[in-house]
This record gives sequence, C-alpha cells and structure tokens, in this order.
Amino acid sequence: MGSFKLVLGIFVIVAVVYLIGELAPPFFSNYQFEDAIKTIAQMNTYSSKPEQAIREEVFKKAQDLDVPIVKEQIKIVRSGSAYAGSVSIEAPYTVHLNLPGYPLDLNFNPSSSNRSVF
Repeated sequence: MGSFKLVLGIFVIVAVVYLIGELAPPFFSNYQFEDAIKTIAQMNTYSSKPEQAIREEVFKKAQDLDVPIVKEQIKIVRSGSAYAGSVSIEAPYTVHLNLPGYPLDLNFNPSSSNRSVF
C-alpha cells in the first residue's frame, strides 16, 4: 500500500509539472502580447498613423511573440482626429494544445483602448 501511494504521488507531481510546462507558454505569450497592444494603443493615440500601419505593427509584435494570429483577426478602430481621438485594438486568437487524451483550445482576447486627454 505504501509503495502504491509513492508511485501515485510521483505520477501526480509529474502530471502537474507537465501541465504547467504545456500551459504556461501560451499564457505568458498572451500576457506579453496584451502588454504590447496596450503600449501600441497608447503610442498611436497621439500619432497620425493609419489603421493599416497600426495593424502591421500589432501583427509584427504577434509574430515576435509566436502568437498564432492572422492580420484579418486584428481589429483597429481609430475615432476622432489625430492627436485628439482614440485608438481601440482587438486581437482575439486561439491556441490549440494536444494534451494526452484531452485536446484543449485556449481562447485569448487581448484588447486595449486609449483616449486622448484633449
């Protein structure tokens, strides 16, 4: 009985370490991507960059972070005039993980909105 508990305990520890190793990278990449989107929205609120240029910037950052997204999924909304408007960015994406016996889709929806102070 004692050796069974030991084997079961080791199995549980290995399973938890494996799950953390599989789940942590997508969540960490999402955290970094969301932070980058927030920064891009803040910086472009006070610039006259067109929406397509902002989309390219967000897509380039997504590629740097290995975020599985296509340009068509990135929504940029600019309202108001340059230097006195707002910028809103939405970039939903899904990460598919093939866990043993349980395929898993993680849905992320990073977004940010920033308004000018003027």
